[in-house]
Amino acid sequence: MTELLHLEVNGEPAACKADASTTLLEALRYELGLTGSKQGCDKGDCGACTVLVDGEPTLACITLALAVDGQRVTTVEGLARGPELHPVQDCFDELGAAQCGFCTPGMLVSAYACLEKNPDATVDELKHALSGNLCRCTGYTKIFEACLKAGARLKAERTAR
Repeated sequence: MTELLHLEVNGEPAACKADASTTLLEALRYELGLTGSKQGCDKGDCGACTVLVDGEPTLACITLALAVDGQRVTTVEGLARGPELHPVQDCFDELGAAQCGFCTPGMLVSAYACLEKNPDATVDELKHALSGNLCRCTGYTKIFEACLKAGARLKAERTAR
């Protein structure tokens, strides 16, 4: 039986059809056209599908869409600040932290969640925050460098306010 799912997606109200077996990833990609979150392993191992549900990193491929009805979802498309990239996106680009790019959306969302809570996150804290995201290309060094630089930018922005 199909139901109407109501969400706030990237700050905007959204509604789509979902049945009991529809995953959040399927709803986002195929019903709402938000293809930034990647469909990787489909079993919660790779993290390419990571989105935020009410601010918490969530594996969209193993989360049922109807389970998040009425909640706030942020995808990689929603990280930017209007036309301006979020510092984590900008630093990933600047430092070449993305290779093939398949893991990048999940990495960005997980890094964003960590750094928004704690821009002073250490490498160990970042390793923990990104531990659910697998990258097969970069070796992670540039990813952690980009996260540290983004954290420093976020801290500087907050201090300037």
